[in-house]
Amino acid sequence: MKKLKTLTAIVLTIPLLAGPLAGFAGQETTTTKPKPYPLKTCVVSGEKLEGDMGKPYVFVYKGQEIKLCCKSCLKDFTKDPAKFMKKIQEAQAKAGL
Repeated sequence: MKKLKTLTAIVLTIPLLAGPLAGFAGQETTTTKPKPYPLKTCVVSGEKLEGDMGKPYVFVYKGQEIKLCCKSCLKDFTKDPAKFMKKIQEAQAKAGL
């Protein structure tokens, strides 16, 4: 009976622990080289990269390198990544990448 209670507790706990990890699904750590970031400004705020905010916050989203002026812009990026990815793709097309 004790084993059954333990097993039930484990089965019910796993989804609770896996939920927060789902937020990282778009941020990849792969061995393939991501597409380079085409802008000289933060795609979220429009601020210069490496300006007053220091070094940019860099991560990879769906095979695309993303550079933000600061880590606080990540919150806005994750709310609507498609909006910002569209801006990046338009900049890549304009630059012929």
